[in-house]
Amino acid sequence: MITLASTARTQARALEERAAGRSVGLVPTMGALHDGHLSLVRAARLDNEFLVVSLFVNPAQFGPAEDLNRYPRSLEPDRRKLETEGVDLLYAPPVEEMYPSGYQTYIDVEDLAQRLDGASRPGHFRGVATVVAKLFNIVQPHRAYFGQKDAAQVAVIRRLIEDLNFPVELVVCPIVREPDGLAMSSRNAYLKPAERPAAAILYRSLEAARARYDAGERSGPALAQLLRDTVSSEPQAGLDYAVVVNPDSLLPLTTIRSRALAAVAARFGDTRLIDNVLLGE
Repeated sequence: MITLASTARTQARALEERAAGRSVGLVPTMGALHDGHLSLVRAARLDNEFLVVSLFVNPAQFGPAEDLNRYPRSLEPDRRKLETEGVDLLYAPPVEEMYPSGYQTYIDVEDLAQRLDGASRPGHFRGVATVVAKLFNIVQPHRAYFGQKDAAQVAVIRRLIEDLNFPVELVVCPIVREPDGLAMSSRNAYLKPAERPAAAILYRSLEAARARYDAGERSGPALAQLLRDTVSSEPQAGLDYAVVVNPDSLLPLTTIRSRALAAVAARFGDTRLIDNVLLGE
């Protein structure tokens, strides 16, 4: 596996692979890799002849009061994991390589970026859309792999690809969970011992909504209320949102006629976690 910090060298190598007729896959990450990330890497490895993983803690997607400085960083352990998975190129640029002096161009997906996590984290999806667009231009992948756990992010990136005509296939991979159902996340490491079992309430709320849906409930507000009530039953959970929305527009659904996204976010102490399930699939 080649490890590069240089954007120019990464782009040149990826273009060489494309010119040789090989398929290129991209898995963007912020590091602190767990089995959720590695499930994306494994899916991409099966689909592509040349696999690039990016590792970049993107300051543009963190707000002033958020956890940029304490976000876990573990380059060498991450590098070893990726090498074991057969990754061809690890692109791990420093901040000044991705955002050099004088940088001033950002991408805003407008209305979509204001919903769900965008409402709770103003500017977050502006930073996400910008760095993903840059990665698409640098690596020029045939396919890019993202996790369903970040469902609002997936919707934003899907819109980004469509609106800016990126010739990239978006591949969305299933959520990987701990034995008690908690979605794997780098931020799980922040949870204090007493908060960790409490955090499983997120998945329990989603399972309750899925069971109610499977029993015939099609009212979006009724299912959203069930999510709110279930999460709020856990004293350590500070509810951020509990919604049932269209997976593409992220707008609330009054009546579920096809697919729906049930999504929750809550704080456990200082740690904000998100989770979701798709209904109707």
